[in-house]
Amino acid sequence: MAKDIRQKALQEELRELVGVVGTGPLVDLLLERSFELRATDVHFDPKENGLRVRLRVDGMLHDVVDLPEEMRSHVISRLKLMANMDITERRFAQDGHFSNTVMKQSRDIRLGCAPTIYGERLVLRLMPDVSSFNTFEELGLEPDQVEVLEGHVRIPYGVILSVGPVGSGKSTTMYACLRLLNEPTKSLVTIEDPVERRLPGVNQMQVDSKIQFGFVEALRGVLRQDPDVMMVGEIRDPETAHIGVRAGLTGVTVLSTLHASDSVSTIDVFREFGVPPMFIGDSLQAIISQRLLRKACPHCLETYHPDASSAALLKLSADEADSVELSRGTGCDACFQTGYLGRTGVFEILGVDYEVRDAILKDKAPAELMELARSKGMKTLEERATLKVLRGETTVEEMHRVLTTFPG
Repeated sequence: MAKDIRQKALQEELRELVGVVGTGPLVDLLLERSFELRATDVHFDPKENGLRVRLRVDGMLHDVVDLPEEMRSHVISRLKLMANMDITERRFAQDGHFSNTVMKQSRDIRLGCAPTIYGERLVLRLMPDVSSFNTFEELGLEPDQVEVLEGHVRIPYGVILSVGPVGSGKSTTMYACLRLLNEPTKSLVTIEDPVERRLPGVNQMQVDSKIQFGFVEALRGVLRQDPDVMMVGEIRDPETAHIGVRAGLTGVTVLSTLHASDSVSTIDVFREFGVPPMFIGDSLQAIISQRLLRKACPHCLETYHPDASSAALLKLSADEADSVELSRGTGCDACFQTGYLGRTGVFEILGVDYEVRDAILKDKAPAELMELARSKGMKTLEERATLKVLRGETTVEEMHRVLTTFPG
C-alpha cells in the first residue's frame, strides 16, 4: 500500500484480518502500516471487553481498530516477546525494545507496559526515520535563523540548548546540530535515553538505570575521553546541569535539551538548579525554544479571509485582513479528517552575546531578558508562527492550540 495509506482503508484492512490471520501477521501488518503513516506511537489500551488500538500521527491519537477480548492477551504477549520482556510478569511496569525491518530499513521500536484495571496497557514508540529531518531547513527554521544557529553551533565550545515541552522536536534539532559538527577531525559522543537515531562516526551511549549508569555517571566518564562534542539527551537535574556547564567552559561543545516554556525562562531553570550566574552566562552559546505545528493538508486545502478574532491574533488591521488569504484543510481521508498533514517546527533563538551575558550576570528577570533579546532582533515563537500562518503553511487555530497550552 502506498505511503498515503488512508485511515478508513487501514481500519477496514485490520477488521477483515481479525479472526482470519494469526496474531503474528496482524501485529506485523499493524507495525508496517504505522511506519507508512508516519506514526510516532502505537497505543494498546485494554478495555473491559477488548483492546483499543490507536496511532499517534502528527501529535494526535487516532483510533484504528478494536480487537476482541480473546485476542488481547495474545497481542500483548506477542509484542512483549518481541521486546524480550517477561510475559509472565503482569504486576509491574516493564520496558523493552526491538528492531523491525520495514521499507527496506531497520527501525527501532521502544516498548513500555504497565498494569491497569482491565489488564496490561502497552505503548510502542516508533523511533524516527534517520533519513528525514537532518538539516535546519527541513526542521522549519527560517533562512535568517539557519544562519544565526549555524554560527553558534560552529563555535568550538559552550552549551547549546533546545527547550520546549515533551514532543516538540527538541532531540531532532540536536541531531541536526550534531550532523553539522560530524567531521572526521572531531570526537563526537552522545549520552541518550534511549538512542533515537544511529549516526555513523558518532559514539553513542545509552544510559541504564538498572545498573546505576545514568546521565551523571556517563557524563563523568565521557569527559575523561577527550571529547570535542557531547550531546546529552536531557538535562534533568542540578548535577547534570553543573557538569554540562563546566564542560562547556572547558572547550567542549555541549548539545542538550531542557523542559522550559521559552528561551529566556531557561535561565531561571539553571538558576533553580543552583548554577552560578557567571557559569550560566559564560557557558551558554544559544538557546532554541521550539514547538511543532501541524501543516494544513494540501489535499483538502481551501483559502479564506480571516475574521476579526483571527485578525486580532495575527495582529492584522481591518484593511490587511481584507487583503490577506489564509489556508486551512477541510478534512479528507488523507489527513484522518483533521485538515492537517505533516508537521513543521517554529523556533525562537536567543544568542548569548556580551549584552545578554551581562544581563544574566546581573540576575535580570526573564521579562527584561526578553525585552533585551527582542531589541537585538530576536523574533518570538508567536511572531515566527504568525509568519507561517500568513504563508499558508499552518492555520490560526493550530497556532493558538500549540502556543497557548504550555504553561510558563
